[in-house]
Amino acid sequence: MGTRWRALGALVGDAGRMEPTLAIPDAHDLAARLERSGYLADEALATISWLALRLSRPLLLEGEPGTGKTALAQALAGVLGAPLIRLQCYEGIDASQALYDWDFPRQILHLRALEALASAGTQAPLGAGADLAAVEDELFTDRFLLARPVLRALREAPAVLLVDEIDRADDEFEAFLLEVLSTWQVTIPELGTVTAGVPPVVVLTSNRTRDLHDALKRRCLYHWIEHPSLERELAIVRTHLPDVSEALARQVVAACQQLRGGPASSDAPGGGGRGGLDLVKPPGVAETIDWTRALLELGAPELDTATAAATLGVAVKHRDDAERVRAALDRVLTR
Repeated sequence: MGTRWRALGALVGDAGRMEPTLAIPDAHDLAARLERSGYLADEALATISWLALRLSRPLLLEGEPGTGKTALAQALAGVLGAPLIRLQCYEGIDASQALYDWDFPRQILHLRALEALASAGTQAPLGAGADLAAVEDELFTDRFLLARPVLRALREAPAVLLVDEIDRADDEFEAFLLEVLSTWQVTIPELGTVTAGVPPVVVLTSNRTRDLHDALKRRCLYHWIEHPSLERELAIVRTHLPDVSEALARQVVAACQQLRGGPASSDAPGGGGRGGLDLVKPPGVAETIDWTRALLELGAPELDTATAAATLGVAVKHRDDAERVRAALDRVLTR
């Protein structure tokens, strides 16, 4: 085991504990830093994000698709100057796909190389006086370890670990993740226990296709991200596309707000329902930005009915939705 622990030194390192909020004194400062990176967070989101950093707690973000959950993790990584490590969850994901695997083909090649050396007489034949324990130690070292996102986040300190769409995973995976988030360590039978020298900043996202277990929620700080108001969404678009005119940006944002079923007003939330059109997949903020960018590329001075119909596929990604929207474009584009 001594040989394996020496090899494990490359995994753990001797990094000190990260204190990300030492240079970020309060939530207002974090909001300003996020804005400079291109992410506009309201006071509640900036506050809960700062508390997650300060308290070293995972941050669980829920909300409709396209509300900026994943983008917040990306922005936090930029603000902290830390690598973003993403674990994309899906149905059937298990612990091995999140933690590590052994590079079996390379291990086989290594064994064949040892056999070739033995055949050439440069070392004792395998199994005939050779130290098989030493050979095993060679095979199960960091050299042949394929680190998956969770293990990478523990070893590449400091890091931001994004666990995206955790609601797609099953109960067993959720329980595994809870254990890791509680101890900041994982055990590799061939190597031992890997403990994070610096716990990663963890952001979990969920589109709420199913309810997560209370135990995981208790471990996390929680925030529900609403679609933004018209004025906030307009500010987001202009942050990403500073060359767009106020008039065109406002037209696109107002149309997307209508498609979500939210009132196109300056102070009302952007709508979490499906609205009168009953869309299966209403456009998120990302689609608003993409639609505006597409109109800029086309040189369109405004979003009229013909232009909206021709470019609708940028914002609406479901056939039935597209048919409903085309039939109601005059109402959607009413200014």
